[in-house]
Amino acid sequence: MKSKLFHINIADKKMLFSENLLYSIVWIVIFLIPILNSALTAGEYNMHNILMSWFKIAPYFIIFVINNTFVARRLLLRKHYLAYTIAVVALLCLVFVSAELYQQYIAGTPPDSNDLTESIPRYKASLTDLRWYWNMLLGLFMLGMHDGIIFIYKSISDERRMEVLKRQNLQAEMTYLKYQINPHFFMNTLNNIHALIDIDTDRAKECVIELSKMMRYVLYESGAHELSLLNELKFVDNYINLMKIRYTSSVDIDFKKPTRGISNIFIPPLLFIVFVENAFKHGISYSKPSFIHINVKCTDGKVIFAIENSNHASLSKNNTGGIGLENVRKRLGFIYKSSYSLDIDTSNPDIYRTVLTIPVTK
Repeated sequence: MKSKLFHINIADKKMLFSENLLYSIVWIVIFLIPILNSALTAGEYNMHNILMSWFKIAPYFIIFVINNTFVARRLLLRKHYLAYTIAVVALLCLVFVSAELYQQYIAGTPPDSNDLTESIPRYKASLTDLRWYWNMLLGLFMLGMHDGIIFIYKSISDERRMEVLKRQNLQAEMTYLKYQINPHFFMNTLNNIHALIDIDTDRAKECVIELSKMMRYVLYESGAHELSLLNELKFVDNYINLMKIRYTSSVDIDFKKPTRGISNIFIPPLLFIVFVENAFKHGISYSKPSFIHINVKCTDGKVIFAIENSNHASLSKNNTGGIGLENVRKRLGFIYKSSYSLDIDTSNPDIYRTVLTIPVTK
């Protein structure tokens, strides 16, 4: 939960920084215009004219700062629309009426050669060249544009927050899916090992070692983003060896895998186990001939994982979907987007075949 909030706060801060950077650039340009205008028209910098222009801009800048810092953030974005309207009208009246009163005060003060304000025309009604009510309209227009930008950034920020939450939820779900090996497998394996102790002690010891390797892989190694294909296939091999304890030699189990170069090929961990587990769960019958054939190939920068198993009529309804397969699709979509393929062939009623093709990294 803290991780989610941390990423959301980072995203919010980035958006706020981007928004304030835009405002800073706009106002810097606005305050630079009188300087450039003075240099272009007079051929030199006239500080009195520049200050006069800044005095005219100042009320708008003050209104913008107050709106951006307090009014819009605390009222408008929290949907207190009536309070925001009252606050905006009060703010505009306060600033522009104060500006006009100040201008009248300046107009009634005897000129002072040392006073920079003497450069401001005495007959102007406010710090801009307009009456206060026209300034109110211009102020409303400026605030409308400002609020529009705030809402645009708010919308972008909300979308990014949702994206962060979505990615965090998908990541959490993917982590859960990685460890979602059927707990019944471990229970059944332990029971089988317990039964083997009296029948074949050496074989029971080997099974304990294989089970410990699987558990170590799940608990410690599979937390990485990617692991070598060699380790992943060893994990599948250990799983198959443990599952063979439950079945007689009449069940045809064949696992073909490449032996060279797979230690330098990396894939997400625990990606194949769901298909293998489903094959054992739904494709094996104690009373009918059954088989599971697995073939893994590496070619053209891709790993092709093909598995087919016998499809008994009483079990076929469980072979066409299920939560496990749906979860695998979600995980594959999260990792590979559209660069993978998962083909399930049920055209032959006696065979259930799945082919997964994924890109690999080296």
